[in-house]
Amino acid sequence: MTHLTTPITEEKIRALKVGDAVEITGTLFTGRDAVHKYLHEGGTLPEGVSFKDGIIYHCGPVVIKDEEGKWKVTAAGPTTSIREEPYQGHIIKEFGLRGVIGKGGMGDRTLAANKEFGCVYLHAIGGAAQVLAECIKSVRNVYFLEKFGSPEAIWELEVENFPVVVTMDSHGGSLHQEVFNNSQAELAKRL
Repeated sequence: MTHLTTPITEEKIRALKVGDAVEITGTLFTGRDAVHKYLHEGGTLPEGVSFKDGIIYHCGPVVIKDEEGKWKVTAAGPTTSIREEPYQGHIIKEFGLRGVIGKGGMGDRTLAANKEFGCVYLHAIGGAAQVLAECIKSVRNVYFLEKFGSPEAIWELEVENFPVVVTMDSHGGSLHQEVFNNSQAELAKRL
């Protein structure tokens, strides 16, 4: 098990390989379709927010206010990442990301950006939204809530031992491509 604390250096990211189990402590920023499209089209992050050497989580968390009026995440499962493929490579390059968390993997453009700029794709377990929410210790802030709505807003989360697996590394390795290739080879045998 590799333990990473944000911000993360390029050296630590390049030491990771496909299949490595990782636990993350520190800050994660959520970002889904609206945020990726907005940033890709020239939008800027809110003042004081930086993705540099950080991680973006493809997640639309379920967030409520507790009795004290503080935000509390009750579910935080990953959303399907491939929807961000048209934007992700650009976001990695322009904003200095070191990690992207989601489910299902991403495509060739993201893999190329990972390799060029020192980033990894980290797979979170789908269907474990409540378990993953237990790793979220606090909501530090929320941005673009009115602009994009709750699931599409940028939620700044403090996490502890958030479990993920490297499925696309910064060396061109992709578990998703490997599974696809093996599936195609098996299919070809049976046709």
